[in-house]
Amino acid sequence: MEDIYKIAISFLNGIGPVNTKKVIAYTGSVEGLFKEKKQNLLKIPGIGQSFIDKLDRDNAIQLAEEELKFIADNHIRVRFYLEKDYPQRLLNCADSPCTLYYKGNTDFNVARTISIVGTRNASDYGREICNKLIQDLSEKEVKPLIISGLAYGVDICAHKAALRNQLKTVAAIGHGLHMLYPSQHKRYAEEIVNQGALISEFTSKSKFDPKNFVRRNRIIAGMADATIVIESASKGGSLVTADIANSYNRDVFAFPGRTSDKGSTGCNKLIKTNQAHLIESVADLEYILGWENKNKSPKMVQTKLFIELSPEEESLVQVLKEKGNMPIDSISLKTSFPMSKVSSLLLKLEFEGIVKSLPGKIYTLNT
Repeated sequence: MEDIYKIAISFLNGIGPVNTKKVIAYTGSVEGLFKEKKQNLLKIPGIGQSFIDKLDRDNAIQLAEEELKFIADNHIRVRFYLEKDYPQRLLNCADSPCTLYYKGNTDFNVARTISIVGTRNASDYGREICNKLIQDLSEKEVKPLIISGLAYGVDICAHKAALRNQLKTVAAIGHGLHMLYPSQHKRYAEEIVNQGALISEFTSKSKFDPKNFVRRNRIIAGMADATIVIESASKGGSLVTADIANSYNRDVFAFPGRTSDKGSTGCNKLIKTNQAHLIESVADLEYILGWENKNKSPKMVQTKLFIELSPEEESLVQVLKEKGNMPIDSISLKTSFPMSKVSSLLLKLEFEGIVKSLPGKIYTLNT
């Protein structure tokens, strides 16, 4: 019965994931959101009458029952934000979806994930950069998951390059799994299902709405350690994704282009305004994210005594003392340090034998 409630959340119109998660936290379960008396929900801080007025729980349950049949008939998987198989990096994004629907069979919580976005009108230069970047990533010992949005241009180039180089790839789409847009990418979508996943927060009853693609962008940004922009005009969805990634305290990279190329205006501006790191190759990505040394076999490190730590290192150690095992995203959120800085600090502390890394980018004190 609990699955009904997880799906029914998708049909609660106008209340949003932030308030939904707040109510679930206060009631103690997703079932509580649907069974608690409305006057009791009003006692929750931040929940007002407008929230209650929009809360049509009976209709949501009815629609969820119909959706369950569609899910079963089409071999769709459901992931709820309180489940371990939910993309854990999204948990540090307050507005992330409560429920996700996907087709495929891949681990969203691998050690490294990269989002690649860009213009729908990719030039030969942009496609060349994209293909080379992904080929180089595929040759690394630790293979990253490649995330994009299945759109024309850079998106589909990234997916195709990932498929060609045997990398797992995830396409976040802006509609339900009952359809596919653009339809011209159906063949690649089928390959992605076999070598990754199609993922969405929208149900089969969701109407096609261009605005949903903007909502989709926060999934692309939130699921990744870093977002890479390959070609962008002065306006466009890839710049929105980059802005969202920055708001999530994730690293953003942009490939520079000639000042005369309109398709590089957005990337050049991201770099010029310090909203993105300049990237020219995989080496730049590895350096900023602290991946370069982690591609090598780890050496046995003995913990040193009486090490002098910088204030920033002290902050990280203190957080791990208080919280125990923590993913790098959570450490970044707790300390308010950018992901690149946290990664660099953790790498140094790991070499000193003070912390150790666990699978899934989890860190703990080396006791």
